Amino acid sequence: MSAQAQRPGPPYQVIAAQIRARIVSGDLRPGDRVPSIRQIAQRWGVAVATATKVTALLRAEGLIETNTGTGAVVGAPGARERSLGPPVGRSRVTPRMLRWATPTGGEPHRKRLLRCAITIADTEGLDAVSMRRLAAELGVGPMSLYRFVANKDELLTRMADEVFGELDLPRPKLGGWRADLERIARLQWQLCRRHLWLPEVVSFTRPLLVPGMMAQTEWILRALEGLGLPPAIGMREALTLHALVLTAALSVSEEVEAVENTGVTLDDWWAAARTPARELLGTDRFSLLTRTPWDAAANPDGLFEYGLARHLDGFAVLIGEPPTS
Repeated sequence: MSAQAQRPGPPYQVIAAQIRARIVSGDLRPGDRVPSIRQIAQRWGVAVATATKVTALLRAEGLIETNTGTGAVVGAPGARERSLGPPVGRSRVTPRMLRWATPTGGEPHRKRLLRCAITIADTEGLDAVSMRRLAAELGVGPMSLYRFVANKDELLTRMADEVFGELDLPRPKLGGWRADLERIARLQWQLCRRHLWLPEVVSFTRPLLVPGMMAQTEWILRALEGLGLPPAIGMREALTLHALVLTAALSVSEEVEAVENTGVTLDDWWAAARTPARELLGTDRFSLLTRTPWDAAANPDGLFEYGLARHLDGFAVLIGEPPTS
């Protein structure tokens, strides 16, 4: 065996291999926490950027998943395939992930361009998406991509349209207006959990005039049809429902970004903040906050469901129906 063959790989691959071996051997079992980015940096004496590559590689392989609050844990066997979408968090794009998005020859067509851009955004965030990066991944010259999109703004718009088109919208009016609005909101919530960047590109003052997005609004308006609402109220309800989903999803995206940038999970952050919080809340000024469990604000799914339920209760009052208990 040559000296070149015996040479170890980059540090992040070496560290990832050690953690991978513990998972494969059963030393780390599904649900067990794996070292955080900060712990990897400290234990192996590497930079945070290198530690981030370790977790990204393991996440891309489906071995670990990142949960809001608890950080990185060993994923359940086959959980990625069974889930509605990938776990919260991003990972580094790998050649295997992009192979299906790359043309077999010639220049990429728009569909492949968009799927490649979406894959990068899903795994590395919007900042990683550029015409130069896409050209490199697709093996073409950057200027050739402008045959399909005029600029990055159009690229982002078409990416959003593409992912909104992933939703297989059911037929409305199958269970009443409330069941319909719950159904569409939860579908959009799942979509935003799969594509953490999506809330960043949606505007309500300058809406995306694309079929995928417009179909969502049309579906809501059809679900409200027959309630006797003025068209303006129906549109405002549709936009408010969109805003509820996207605002909740944005908090998830921001938390994932904070974990990736700092290596500190939400649980670790609260653990570090417990002492100063106790000192601040120990005064008579915040007597009600003192009795509030911190995790009441740390569960994005719970906050989303609460916000959705209370919003629909209010809408029921508007149209003269009693809210649910």
